[in-house]
Amino acid sequence: MLFSDFPYENPDLAQYEIDFITCVQQFIEASDYSDAKQTLHELNHLRSDLFKNFKIASIRFSIDTNDHYYGIENEFWDYNEPIVNQIHKHFYESLLDSPFRPQLEKDFPETLFLFAEDQSQLMAESVIVLMQQENDVVSQYSTLIASAEIEFDGKVRTLSELSAFFTDPDRKIRQAAQKAYEDFFVAHEQELDTIFDQMVHIRHQQAQKLGFDHFVEYGDRQMNRWGYDRSQLQDFRRFILEKVVPINQRLYQRQQERLGLETLNYYDLPLVFPNGNPRPQANAEALVQQAQTMYHELSPETGAFFDKMIQQELLDLISRPGKQSGGYCEYIDEFKVPFIFANFNGTSEDVDVLTHEAGHAFQTYLSSWIEETELVFPTSDTAEIHSMSMEFLTWPWMDKFFGTDSEKYKFAHLSSALQFLPYGALVDHFQEEVYLHPDWSPAKRKNRWRELEQLYCPENNYQESEALARGIYWYRQGHIFESPFYYIDYTLAQVCALQFWERAIVEKDPTAWEDYLAICRVGGTKTFLETVQLGHLASPFDYEKMTELLNTVDHYLAEIPETELS
Repeated sequence: MLFSDFPYENPDLAQYEIDFITCVQQFIEASDYSDAKQTLHELNHLRSDLFKNFKIASIRFSIDTNDHYYGIENEFWDYNEPIVNQIHKHFYESLLDSPFRPQLEKDFPETLFLFAEDQSQLMAESVIVLMQQENDVVSQYSTLIASAEIEFDGKVRTLSELSAFFTDPDRKIRQAAQKAYEDFFVAHEQELDTIFDQMVHIRHQQAQKLGFDHFVEYGDRQMNRWGYDRSQLQDFRRFILEKVVPINQRLYQRQQERLGLETLNYYDLPLVFPNGNPRPQANAEALVQQAQTMYHELSPETGAFFDKMIQQELLDLISRPGKQSGGYCEYIDEFKVPFIFANFNGTSEDVDVLTHEAGHAFQTYLSSWIEETELVFPTSDTAEIHSMSMEFLTWPWMDKFFGTDSEKYKFAHLSSALQFLPYGALVDHFQEEVYLHPDWSPAKRKNRWRELEQLYCPENNYQESEALARGIYWYRQGHIFESPFYYIDYTLAQVCALQFWERAIVEKDPTAWEDYLAICRVGGTKTFLETVQLGHLASPFDYEKMTELLNTVDHYLAEIPETELS
């Protein structure tokens, strides 16, 4: 069945609640373990069928925010998702209190019970209205970003299409593109400040109503941080400041000399090579065909997976007006298939999507055996290992996309992995401070962003941009609005992915791929640190091992002569 033929049904939630609560009661009153286990399977099926409809509606709205029908359905789910979560809380509480729990814990993953404990703390009747308001404001942000239509170089372009000019070898063009991009956010500055101010206060109220001191505590619980805490994340941010920022400044110095510039301005940073960054040597359709060939050569599992993605049209990759920004992978319950959403713009980012989001999708493909809807995708710290590692594990096939520029792509890609780490830490640090100070004014938030930006990303020279110097860059980071406290998970996963790079690319370790398959197959049935151990990786919190890893990456990049990068 093609994705376009997947049936969507607006559910009768009143009937769903009756059916679900009845089933929960049967689970509670089960006379023996066999009955309890069977009822748990039925509860999984009920939830899976409901979430299938939720995700189909969400995907189709993101593909076209101007679609009237799915616009209404998106509003329906914004309003009802918190109600559904409250209904499901009955299941989580009955699971935790079950007299058969010792037997259930032997047959079902421990993470199901950890998830249930988190959900029991995150939901209550008293916060449903606040959650509905939060969903509404998040949709306002997503719709605003999707509405961008900016005239540039003779055409009306989306933000994604406009960003393709950020790497133009002509300095005036990339400066003008950055200015046009920035002007969109300046034009909507008051609206964005209002949206975010509402978000902060709504989230703070939710946290306090549920007994948390502030939304930072709530946010970490929402992200299911099992086995580590915020103090360890703070230590990890300090480690990045101490160890990664100096390496990056040497990379930026090399870039400035390579480009022949007296000053490296913010609009120069995306351009890594003076003659332009590597770009895919094919259009979108051909890129997908090349990716199909690559995945067949990588392994039988990835080949079968990508065939399925193409055959069922489970990819929507082209940027167009009204389409939400960014990229993501979703897993559609009941149909047991992933879906990849992206916004191709003709840059190397298109290939990044075909590896990054495919890493997510491949993991869910291998984890489709998992019955619990909340465990097919693991927690985001783990999930991003799958996606970021796939980017490196496909390095041997980059010549298919970039031809003779494939080595340049690899240099830029590996450099960007290091350069991302401080930015990822910056986003987390900013959010932590914002939610610890929910009454900060918009101006104070922007000032604090800029102060932290100068600490983590001192390369950002905004002398020619008053708006960015005021601290508005974060407006474009959708995670800050839509998925608070997600972003640090990318940094944890990045150092895990770099270990797969070291093993597979540098050491030519044949076991690296088998370990990657192993962590994909377990999905969310293990915690982050358990998955890291299963993959024979060092913990991101082992700073001695992380220092050794960073030294390896630094040395690898330093050994590449500039004569190969001109």
